[in-house]
Amino acid sequence: MLPLDGITVVSLEHAVAAPFATRQLADQGARVIKVERPGTGDFARGYDCRVRGMASHFVWTNRSKESLTLDLKHPSAAPILRALVGKADVVVQNLAPGAAARLGLGYEALRTDHPGLIVCNISGYGADGPDRDRKAYDLLIQSEAGFLSVTGTEDQASKAGISIADIAAGMYAYTNILTSLIQRGRTGQGREIDVSMLEAMAEWMGYPMYYAFDGAKPPVRAGAFHATIYPYGPFPAQDGVVMLGVQNEREWAAFCEGVLDAPGLAGDARFTSNGKRVEHKLALAAIITLSFAARTVAEVTARLDAVGIANAVMNDMAGLWAHPQLAARNRWRQVETPTGTVPALLPPGADCTTPPRMDPVPALGQHNIAILTELGFDAGEIAALARDGVT
Repeated sequence: MLPLDGITVVSLEHAVAAPFATRQLADQGARVIKVERPGTGDFARGYDCRVRGMASHFVWTNRSKESLTLDLKHPSAAPILRALVGKADVVVQNLAPGAAARLGLGYEALRTDHPGLIVCNISGYGADGPDRDRKAYDLLIQSEAGFLSVTGTEDQASKAGISIADIAAGMYAYTNILTSLIQRGRTGQGREIDVSMLEAMAEWMGYPMYYAFDGAKPPVRAGAFHATIYPYGPFPAQDGVVMLGVQNEREWAAFCEGVLDAPGLAGDARFTSNGKRVEHKLALAAIITLSFAARTVAEVTARLDAVGIANAVMNDMAGLWAHPQLAARNRWRQVETPTGTVPALLPPGADCTTPPRMDPVPALGQHNIAILTELGFDAGEIAALARDGVT
């Protein structure tokens, strides 16, 4: 038995944030009914066709769900939606601002008939305030939250290579839903959850915000290097790049003696504290680069390991797919999709003794007949709904 067996989630979702949250609920055993637009579905289905013809974002965030197509603007959709909500423990939505309320899916409209219902709204800026009606995409929230101001190089700001604002919002939606289920188990009462992408990213920006507290200068953009610790980042060796981090004075002394073969460098007045090393990082970078130029990546990492300095190789996606640690820990499984089987990672924290749910990625509308039959529609009614464009 999985932790969320018996929990039903109805999700009016698209893109990344809400699907990522509900996929994790499905991982833990929840039944997730994904409501999609007839004909096109979640627009993330069309982002690309890199996974056997399916979109990479969609395959990643939508396994183990049931797909029901429903034209929410069609008058005949309302009773179907009401019936779905009547079966649900949780309703999740990241529709356009105000759309859920217009459909009668606002928490205040639902709580009287469904006092135990948990309603999770995910939006760019939240349910109120001057920005509540603004459209929000991941890059725009990265910008609004100050993430771009601290990411990139001195000359060029850069976005994260993944949808970090969507992921942050999805994680807070997931954790708030879990805590709300625990609370409901004690009180019998549901609640409304209001997750904004801006607030999720602002929370994750806590370190740079406090670093710039009370008008102080913010962290500089430092590329792959750490903005305030040195040496911490990528350094070239003979045949590649080594990523390393020196965190304290004990490690600095070990690095000088055991890696650079320069024990006297630890006492150099320019480098006797992290602040001084940051101040004189150009001079220190030249010393490290000259030392590493005579050694291969394997030789440098062996020296780093020998003296306990944290290090890593700079993997690309092929390197991550083939990462020996993931293989050694048996983290890979197979998941079915409408176009074939694909590998998928076990969710973090999952173990092999109580494996999570990792069921197929659904085709658009794959579960229409089964769900509508469950709701009491007969074959003729189901056919009429399809013919009229409701489903």
